[in-house]
Amino acid sequence: MQHEREVLRFFATHRWLLSDARFAVEARRQIALHRSNLGRALAQQKARARAQALRRKRSARRLAVAKPETTQHVICRIFGSYCGEALRVSQCESGLRTDAQNGQYLGLFQMGTTERRIFGNGASAEEQAKAAHRYFVASGKDWSPWSCKP
Repeated sequence: MQHEREVLRFFATHRWLLSDARFAVEARRQIALHRSNLGRALAQQKARARAQALRRKRSARRLAVAKPETTQHVICRIFGSYCGEALRVSQCESGLRTDAQNGQYLGLFQMGTTERRIFGNGASAEEQAKAAHRYFVASGKDWSPWSCKP
């Protein structure tokens, strides 16, 4: 498109080429050719923009109806290579329930009051798994702080 615009700009600033018999035919042919090319390029650009907007709209629609991430997926995303172990501990401690409670121990990983104060906590699986992961890392990446072992 840049080239097409430059050629058209050239002929706009060199109008005399259109009135000189030696150059007029070729100048008009070049102007017509580059106008046509520019029109096609602009149409393609608009079509690409419409297609991209449609893809964004479809993607947003798919995300809007997508099921929320499961507790297991959240735990695996946060614990990475320790996913299996973390799932077994959480299953044993809370039955994978974020609202599980046993005295002072709450959530997916049944963290006590002191641990929640130090490592954090929250109502969502994401917040609870992140807090448990911080605790897990601080304990040397072993499961000794938990009653249930993988």
